[in-house]
Amino acid sequence: MKDWTGMHAVVTGGSSGIGLATAELLAERGCDVTIVARSRDRLELACEAVASHRKAVSQHFCWVSADVATPEGAQASIADATEMGARPVDLLLNCAGIVVPGCFEALPPEVFERSMDSWRGCVQMARAVVPSMMERKSGQIVNIASVAGFMGIFGYTAYSSAKYAIMGFSEALRSEMHPYGITVSVVCPPDTDTPGFAYECSLRPPETDKVAGNIAPVSPAFVAEAIVKGVERGKYLIVPGFISKFYRFLKSNAAWLFFAITDGDVASARKARGLEQA
Repeated sequence: MKDWTGMHAVVTGGSSGIGLATAELLAERGCDVTIVARSRDRLELACEAVASHRKAVSQHFCWVSADVATPEGAQASIADATEMGARPVDLLLNCAGIVVPGCFEALPPEVFERSMDSWRGCVQMARAVVPSMMERKSGQIVNIASVAGFMGIFGYTAYSSAKYAIMGFSEALRSEMHPYGITVSVVCPPDTDTPGFAYECSLRPPETDKVAGNIAPVSPAFVAEAIVKGVERGKYLIVPGFISKFYRFLKSNAAWLFFAITDGDVASARKARGLEQA
């Protein structure tokens, strides 16, 4: 097991969902934790929840309200944490992002722009911490993508665009950071029962539900455990859950079969709705 004692983790999107669950687990491991999000309303309570998982009284916890998709917001989040007594960042976990599904022709252009904020957040936060990590020749950067970052799913053109971008950014960044002793990981969770998941499902086209099948969403704690264990083992690609690993293998090794399965699901859903198939 990795010794997290005295290390400082910054978690964006840390006020709820996967970010909060991972921040709590890192606190249990002995980390100092800074959580960052846009909404001030939830941050204070979330920080108290994280602190309640402390391993030692000497641990430092704080929260920062910032829009990390902007250069100014990302830089300010690190500067504000430093002013509140936080030490240099040892682990950056980028969890911030939104999910707005819908058919491509019906999605407003602004949904694509907002979706790309998750990629922008990864880039800008990495820019804020990488110089210090390079100087110290140590550090870990973890970016949250999705299964939609390696398989394009009906109804997720905006979301998959952002998550594929995170996958490409993470792979290139891993190569550049390796000579400096900085590790980069990318995480591809399946459907996760976060506070926004019910709203996401309400926007899904019926074809999306057919492709997703009856697979139950996993808990944020399940994903958090996979993240921490993966980082401890130095893994680059972290894919929580057997089904997600199976689809990763299928897409990589038998794309024709993957498309046959998903196209068949879409055709079945359209037929049930009385829609024509070309």
